[in-house]
Amino acid sequence: MKSDETRKQTATRRAVIAGLTSGVGVAAVGVAESSEQPQREIARTMESIHQEVQFKVTPDRVYEALTNAKQFQKVVMLSGAMQSGMIKATPAAQIAAEAGSAFAIFGGFVTGRQIELVPNVRIVQAWRPADWAAGVYSIARFELAQQGSGTLLVFEHTGFPQGAADHLAQGWKLNYWQPLEKVLA
Repeated sequence: MKSDETRKQTATRRAVIAGLTSGVGVAAVGVAESSEQPQREIARTMESIHQEVQFKVTPDRVYEALTNAKQFQKVVMLSGAMQSGMIKATPAAQIAAEAGSAFAIFGGFVTGRQIELVPNVRIVQAWRPADWAAGVYSIARFELAQQGSGTLLVFEHTGFPQGAADHLAQGWKLNYWQPLEKVLA
């Protein structure tokens, strides 16, 4: 009588032999044997933020305000963080519309790098505040779409520390969307 392990080995050998006669079978065996490995590599504790904001200006104006240091500094000056005294106005915003460039905004409290820039359409940033653990960056994605004479900004923020979603979601409203609306008015 064969043990369970011997039966599994025999079944696996049979599957491989059968697979050799048809390429599809080999692919199926490979997928079946490796399908458990990725399951152990996936974290299931991810939080994310999705916000949609409408502005009464064209996408090029919104894009410029988010990628031009002088324009963004105006946003900073009207932000909730500035009004509450949480941050100081200096140093001024350092940000550029060049993929790969670093940025430092909100008095250097928020730093990161421009990952992808599609003028007037998309901004993707590696983004972090100074109070996160060293080396921890999230992804902030701004999608701009013309909507009538205005712009719909669809925002996605992922990869931030668990438990930070509520604070960050409120921060995007108080420090980005509300002051940005005033700057663009």
